[in-house]
Order: sequence, then C-alpha cells, then structure tokens
Amino acid sequence: MSQDVRQWLLEIKALQQKLAEVNQERDQAYASAANWRKLYETEAQQRRTEARLAQQQIEMLKAELQQLQQLPQPFTSDEITQSAIQAHLEQLQSPSEIKENLIRALMECDRLTQSLKAEQADHAQTRRSLTTALGDTVNLLAKERATRDQTKLGAAVTNGASS
Repeated sequence: MSQDVRQWLLEIKALQQKLAEVNQERDQAYASAANWRKLYETEAQQRRTEARLAQQQIEMLKAELQQLQQLPQPFTSDEITQSAIQAHLEQLQSPSEIKENLIRALMECDRLTQSLKAEQADHAQTRRSLTTALGDTVNLLAKERATRDQTKLGAAVTNGASS
C-alpha cells in the first residue's frame, strides 16, 4: 500500500509540475497577447493621428482653393488694353479690393522681373558657352588645316625630291 501512496504522490508531483508549466505558458501567452495588443493600439493611434492630420490638410487645401477661386483672375492676355484695365478697375468695389489687386499686380511684376533677369542671365551664359565652343572649334579647324597643309607640303617636297 505504501508503494501505491508513493506512486500517487509521484503522479501528483508530476501533475503539479505539469500544471506549473502550463500556468507559466499561459502567463507567457497573456504577456505576449498584451504586448501585441499594445503594439496594435499604438499603431492604430498613429494611423488615426495621420488620418486626422491628412483630413485637416485636405480641409486646409479646400479652403485655400476656394479662396483662390474667389479672387479675381489676373490678366493673362498679352494684349491688355487700357479699356480692359479700366473695366476691371470699375468692377472693384472697395479700397481693400483695389489694394489686394495692386499687391497681386506688384507681386506678379516682381516675379516677372526676376524671371526676366534669370532668363537674361541664362541667355548670357549660353552666349558665352557658345562663343567659347565656336572659338575652340575655329582653333581646331585652324590646327587641322595647318596639319593638312604641312602634310601636303611634305608630300610635295618628297615627291619633288624623288623625281
């Protein structure tokens, strides 16, 4: 009978050890699940923040677009007549509208002036580069002609001496 008790005790200890291992595995699984939940929640929060910022950006751009569409369009024709300018000015109702148009016109004038200066600088650089390339080409042609003339002269001297 004592053998049966020992066997039962050993079996109970084995089951207790197995239960401890299973409990440890369960705790590890809970810890892992909690970690994954935390990571998921962090990622979800980041996505919600990004979505909210993107939506705010969209709303800002829509408002800006609406604001730009409400502004009078600048003249785009190359042939603006004085009567067209006069008609545009008569449409303006308040000093603030006139001021806004003047500011836009001055900014456009400044932008065009800067663009013209940049174009002139590019043109001057291109002219210098082409002039340099043309000069180099002329020099190479002159050297080539001189080499060809020397070769002809040398051939004529050689032919004259051997005759």
